[in-house]
Amino acid sequence: MKPLNKLTAEEAAQFINDGETIAVSGFTAAGAPKAVPGTIAARAVVEHAAGRPFKINLISGASTGPSLDGALARAKALGFRTPYQSDPDLRKSINAGETQFFDMHLSRLPQDVRYGFLGHLHLALIEASEVTKYGEIVLTSSVGASPTFARLADKVIIELNRYHPPILRGLHDVYEPDDPPQRSDVPVFKPSDRIGQPVIQIDPARILGVVETNLPDETGVFADVSPVTAQIGAHVAEFFAAEINRGLIPKSFLPVQSGVGDTANAVLMAMADHPEIPNFQMYTEVIQDAVIALMRKERVTFASGCSLTVPAPTLESIYADWEFFRPRLLLRPQEITNNPEIIRRIGTISINTAIEVDLSGNVNSTHVLGKHMMNGIGGSADFARAAFLSMFICPSTAKGGKISTIVPMVSHLDSSEHSVCVVVTEQGVADLRGKSPSARAKLIIENCAHPDYRPILRDYVKRGGNGHSVQSLGAVFGMHLSYDETGDMRNVKWANLK
Repeated sequence: MKPLNKLTAEEAAQFINDGETIAVSGFTAAGAPKAVPGTIAARAVVEHAAGRPFKINLISGASTGPSLDGALARAKALGFRTPYQSDPDLRKSINAGETQFFDMHLSRLPQDVRYGFLGHLHLALIEASEVTKYGEIVLTSSVGASPTFARLADKVIIELNRYHPPILRGLHDVYEPDDPPQRSDVPVFKPSDRIGQPVIQIDPARILGVVETNLPDETGVFADVSPVTAQIGAHVAEFFAAEINRGLIPKSFLPVQSGVGDTANAVLMAMADHPEIPNFQMYTEVIQDAVIALMRKERVTFASGCSLTVPAPTLESIYADWEFFRPRLLLRPQEITNNPEIIRRIGTISINTAIEVDLSGNVNSTHVLGKHMMNGIGGSADFARAAFLSMFICPSTAKGGKISTIVPMVSHLDSSEHSVCVVVTEQGVADLRGKSPSARAKLIIENCAHPDYRPILRDYVKRGGNGHSVQSLGAVFGMHLSYDETGDMRNVKWANLK
């Protein structure tokens, strides 16, 4: 069997043409290709300067790094993008209407590609730690939707990243469910269950070539725990401890899913510090810094995820201590990590962040003032709608107090009140289970809203009048309008609204 072709990044970019749909590996910046995208962007700049069109359609597992999403956005080389992003340059392009963005649940992405809902895949660009002449691909620090991309794309280019050592074979559990009507159950019954293969297997004839690199993941460092995030974490930990004592959560606890970011890290640390919360396992999307730190303390005993999204020094320390971490880590495709069937079966506790929450318990995770896209829905609703208990967390204010994250009605809906069990801010906890709309509104105002906004929100409720839900149609977006017009939600004048 012939050895695989070696390519430069510049040579690889020549295989990609205007209007084609390209799929890339990665889930966050972890495992995303880092060399070829920059040469595609450079090619786009040259083509545009010559007056020729050059834009590609890009599909990934989730967000990627600045050398991929950022470089292509700056080169105006993205016509369409899905399913998630977090790059400031791409965000600007999306909100300016230059890039058409389709926000979607991450669990659906691989199957929607297989179903043909997102069109034909011309090429897959996959980062690997190892690739053999037999078409075996060992991934790096994430799985994402790479198995589906590699199997369905016409051709595949591999970025062989020597930064990741060959010891990674066995970290990944590659599994694709059959499509309906042949689909059966997905046999995961606990986070550590393995159901697939350690490699992606494709016909080597479909691999156009291999680009060798040695580049770390472009993963940033999360901020230190602040007084606000620490207080949110303390409220969450106390709530779970109380639930254990009430007998509503098993004393052995349940698998935990946690969103990404500073607040999520603070919550996990607070949970681990609480003496009444036992050691626990993670069944989540992103395995981040806090999980690794708690694994070293043996507070987290196992973590199943889609990516290892940690800064380079942390990842290097994991590789250096591989004997310890190898039996404690497992990376899967996103349609398995985020699979509602599994999430419900194993009783996952879901903790995700919100941009804003309304008085009914509806959550906006994606848009500022209902219009400007931040990142996307990600997997939060995959977990929230199927979790044993779904919790959304956020600070009670933003922009120095000028914005309340607790509002009469969310300006964009991502997770409805029917999927949200508990809301937590640094002010306190609102347990919404079994509560009527009026009872939910009172709990959220008194327990979660900032004191500056409680009188404002109480006044809104008084205007709601009779009805099952607390609602005043003419005033429902009054706080948002006040911010848009004056720069401060506290300036709302309910009397001026119908």
